[in-house]
Amino acid sequence: MTVTIPTIPADATAPAASVRRPRARRSINLAVGGVLFGVIAIVALVSLVWTPFGLEDTTGERLMPPSAEHWAGTDRLGRDLFSQLMVGARLALIVGFGSVLIAAILGVTLGLIAAVASRWLDDAISSLLDIAIAFPTLLLAMLIVAWRGASMESAILAIGLAGAAVIARLTRITTTRVLAQDFITASRTSGTGMMRLIGIHVLPNVWPTLIVPFALQFGGAVVAEASLSYLGLGSPPPNASWGRMLQEAQSTVLVSPTAAILPGILLVATIIGMNLLADGLRDVADPASRSIR
Repeated sequence: MTVTIPTIPADATAPAASVRRPRARRSINLAVGGVLFGVIAIVALVSLVWTPFGLEDTTGERLMPPSAEHWAGTDRLGRDLFSQLMVGARLALIVGFGSVLIAAILGVTLGLIAAVASRWLDDAISSLLDIAIAFPTLLLAMLIVAWRGASMESAILAIGLAGAAVIARLTRITTTRVLAQDFITASRTSGTGMMRLIGIHVLPNVWPTLIVPFALQFGGAVVAEASLSYLGLGSPPPNASWGRMLQEAQSTVLVSPTAAILPGILLVATIIGMNLLADGLRDVADPASRSIR
């Protein structure tokens, strides 16, 4: 009697390998993003209690290169650049998180209302969202800052309102898809009210989709605040801003390049770190990605 041993196709191990590769990529994204953003966050927290010099301290020589006393050198007025970078990190995180919080509250609320409302109300909200999305973010921010005055609070409000429309549209689309699922129909049949339905079924399935947009909103908020400060419409002195540091350093960039290079590097590192961190967290929180682990 001949026993035939079945052979395993050469590509049978491909799915396992393809699973390992995304898992490794997710781990790298989460680790790199956590390190980059974590360093910026630690610097911002330390600036609450300590900086090497005061922001208005002009005891150093003008345009000094990095040294043991002034780790990043000094600016054109003799102020310590490292102290300004630390406070700028704190300002960037405050504006980023504050504007994302405003965008999340307004955007998610409007998106949920549009998804469960009647047809005419849904159409009205969607039309308003289209207009808000088409309006330039920086222009809206400049109008609000001109109305309320240049301050950190004005920048947070302006950037948050500008980002709420994008979050609202995405929330509406995602919520509509979730409400069309069979388990939602079954829950409704069993007598579950709409508010409870949103709390126990809709939001847990919607928020993983919103993590990356929130990260993009955070990065956009940091860039928008730097742009406003560069134009003189951001947080006024003595608060330090990376955007204002770039504006002040442009006339002396050939003499003291660190004054322009370091704020730019921190801006890029903050945005990349937040995006990678959110991408990794999204993959961890996504039920579809958990199911293949």
